[in-house]
Amino acid sequence: MDKEYRLRIADSHTPATLPMRRLAEYVAAFAKLLGEETNVHFGGVENGSAVLVASVDQPARLKVADRVRGVRDGTAAKDVLKTFHDLDDMFREDNATAALIGDVDNVVVSFPGRTRAEPLVFGPFRQEGTLDGQVYRIGGKDETKRVYIRDGALEFTELVTTEAIALRLRHHLFGGTLRFHGHGTWYRRGDGTWQLKNFRIADFEQLDDRPLGEVVASLRKVKGNRWNEVPDSVSALLAERNGEGGGH
Repeated sequence: MDKEYRLRIADSHTPATLPMRRLAEYVAAFAKLLGEETNVHFGGVENGSAVLVASVDQPARLKVADRVRGVRDGTAAKDVLKTFHDLDDMFREDNATAALIGDVDNVVVSFPGRTRAEPLVFGPFRQEGTLDGQVYRIGGKDETKRVYIRDGALEFTELVTTEAIALRLRHHLFGGTLRFHGHGTWYRRGDGTWQLKNFRIADFEQLDDRPLGEVVASLRKVKGNRWNEVPDSVSALLAERNGEGGGH
């Protein structure tokens, strides 16, 4: 089982010419690709073109190997495949190709980078919309503030807003899930996936993260409704959410 992975970046940088900031971006994306971050360690940059080395502790080897295999086969989770595509975009920007190498010098995953055919892209599409997520960072030195949110394993870093809204958002930092209303610019790729270019937040609201059972219990306490007459309130509420039943 592989215990060490090398990300070999070809036809572009060498260890001597690779800018530190770009190296940091590559290392961060490499870590996201392998996952199991507490058990995966950066082992430095080797000579050649530019070879980033990662070692994997024994407890995480099977999980990392399965994750990498999923990337190779295209069966990995959406967020993992997105990281693969993000890395490949970086290689393309640097006019490079790359390969993920296993312990026995076998190519586990190939990154076409600059050799990749230009994908079909439709757009931009600009429209009002919403995004759901938890705020984990707010930044910016001028009046326009950048907002970073995550929804499970997905992260959105293309949000901006006013200073006034940012001040309100700081009270929700690392809090519950919010729904952001605003105006976004999207592109549609040839494979049917959508890519968010930017999103300007006009307002937001806090969503109810309580378990459904607690929501039903609260509804039962409201006088004048008929939820106490429904034998299986949770199923009924799910049916209403799915548009399968009438109101109560």
